Amino acid sequence: MQTPLLDRPTALRHAAAPVMWDLAIIGGGATGLGIAVDAATRGYKTLLLEQHDFAKGTSSRSTKLVHGGVRYLAMGDIKLVYGALHERGILFNNAPHLVHAQPFLIPCYSSLSKWKYLVGLKIYDWLAGRRSIGESVFISKTEARKALPGIRTNGLKGAVRYYDGQFDDARLAINLAQTAAEHGATLLNYCNVTTLHKDGGGKVTGLSFTDVESDKSFQISAKAVINATGVFVDDILKMDTHTHRPLVRPSQGTHIVVDKAFLGGREALMIPKTSDGRVLFGVPWHGYLLLGTTDTPIEDHRLEPRPLDAEIDFILGTAASYLVHPPKTADVLSVFAGLRPLAAPGKMDGSTKEISRDHKLMVNPSGLITITGGKWTTYRKMAEDTVNKAVETAALDPQPCQTATTKIHGYRTEPLPGHWAVYGSDAEHIQALAAADATLGEKLHAAFGYTAAEVVWAVRHEMARTVEDVLARRFRVLFLDTKRSMEMAPKVAAIIAGELGLDNGWITAQVEQYRALASGYLPAMETAAL
Repeated sequence: MQTPLLDRPTALRHAAAPVMWDLAIIGGGATGLGIAVDAATRGYKTLLLEQHDFAKGTSSRSTKLVHGGVRYLAMGDIKLVYGALHERGILFNNAPHLVHAQPFLIPCYSSLSKWKYLVGLKIYDWLAGRRSIGESVFISKTEARKALPGIRTNGLKGAVRYYDGQFDDARLAINLAQTAAEHGATLLNYCNVTTLHKDGGGKVTGLSFTDVESDKSFQISAKAVINATGVFVDDILKMDTHTHRPLVRPSQGTHIVVDKAFLGGREALMIPKTSDGRVLFGVPWHGYLLLGTTDTPIEDHRLEPRPLDAEIDFILGTAASYLVHPPKTADVLSVFAGLRPLAAPGKMDGSTKEISRDHKLMVNPSGLITITGGKWTTYRKMAEDTVNKAVETAALDPQPCQTATTKIHGYRTEPLPGHWAVYGSDAEHIQALAAADATLGEKLHAAFGYTAAEVVWAVRHEMARTVEDVLARRFRVLFLDTKRSMEMAPKVAAIIAGELGLDNGWITAQVEQYRALASGYLPAMETAAL
């Protein structure tokens, strides 16, 4: 049996040991996990703490694209697009089990739009250079209709086909955590940072955190402390400076999931301009259709952002202009929202206009390092820049970045069928569990291929602790078909309890908590019917 890479009791023992960490990272989303991989592969003693589960927030709620940003190309931000396309190529090389090429169609209803989008996407191809994953071409109305049977053809001149990357965000997050652990990092979920410690000169020397499960507190020393908490960066900055002014204001992006039949093909749809100035995607994902996203400024930030009815109406209304049989509210199987960090209003020292478009890296007088903004595609470069800054700030022994060529855990070049693809090289080990115990080969739900063995694996090897961890981020069912995920919850809870030695009271509480959580992933009218 494999030794678990992500074993929580072992990680807690490491955290309790009286050692000096080179880097202590607060935040277990894309950026924090990327930093952990970068630091660990350079040989630095690395600790990462996440207040909930890995990728609980924005990092599991993306549009599932690894892309250069066609919208940013239209805005003239060539440098940003070029850098993102370079990073897209690196991800294709290092995580082929999770990242694949996805063709997109932009429907053209005028000759002007045909040439405008084709020329723009030819530039996109050119910027990708040798890392291009497909050539942009114009296809006829007949070809477009064949590729996407659900597309509205009245007035259609044809479509521009281009290629971008698609991935599973939460699964990549778990694999990054495992990669960091493979290289010696210690990672912990459900650990809440409560205090930053400083020396007599006001320099940060470490932190205290509480293990949410046991309510036990720990204190650690670190040469560099990194704040990689996304929309929560201000909470950590306020620990450092009580007079801190807000750095970010969140903007909400909502997605809805419907049956794939509404689009009807394997290719994705890109709607190039919507009423709010964004683009809207219709992307096949895990056998369903993902539609999104929005850009709605909100006043507060939370671990569970709730989609607004107006956002759902906007997505459905925009899709209705392009689909022959557009989905209605009753067709929505899941709806979820993620928060982007945007620059807070008012003048700020060293601020950028919109820190979600590119990342922002800053160092407080205390030495606290904060990284925010960016996107999944550029997580690796953000991590490299952050570790470089930590080396400089904490006077660490300089070591070169290794992540451009570091294979991510699960690396496998030959794709596996169905849902097994996202496990990559781990799939054979999970299947061996089921082969050794027939009860673990049983499906959790008739509509999905997931088995009991995968729950056991998630607990033993991926640090899953709750029903939500499994159904939301290890399996993704909450994001695909919320009602069916609720039906799976009791079986999942029982398996987790068996693995962790928990009682029936825990099982009952977990199922109730999960149902309450999942109800927020359905439109209001559907929730009322539960």
